[in-house]
Amino acid sequence: MNIQIVAVGKLKEDYLKGAQNEYAKRLSRFCRLRIIEVDEDISLEREADRIRKALPANSHVIALAIEGKKYDSVGFARHLENLMIGGKSDITFVIGGSEGLDKSFLKEADGLLSLSDMTFPHQLARIILLEQVYRAFKIINNETYHK
Repeated sequence: MNIQIVAVGKLKEDYLKGAQNEYAKRLSRFCRLRIIEVDEDISLEREADRIRKALPANSHVIALAIEGKKYDSVGFARHLENLMIGGKSDITFVIGGSEGLDKSFLKEADGLLSLSDMTFPHQLARIILLEQVYRAFKIINNETYHK
């Protein structure tokens, strides 16, 4: 299983880098994780072009967007499991910058995911996503963590 996160911008704070490293370590027993950072741009269209270039070929692309589908943790785990069962062994999550993602990119994505009705800084959204992906793998493998 390959999981990629394509994120606009870099993590700046050490505590966020530490959290990312911790979840990357935890996820290593379930999947190959790759985090790709693309530079922010004043133009969402140019940003979207950079994201497109960073996407692995044939990956199932899930963009984080406020209008995306919301899941509880078990539902998200089942969604990932269904993608895997359906032959999707390469999944890429895309996190936009502070201005979100270009509308054309959102239309191209295979799915849209919303982490919450709340708004999070895009750097923190990356950590929340990593934690939820880790939690999903624990649920899929019937391991305790999520309770």
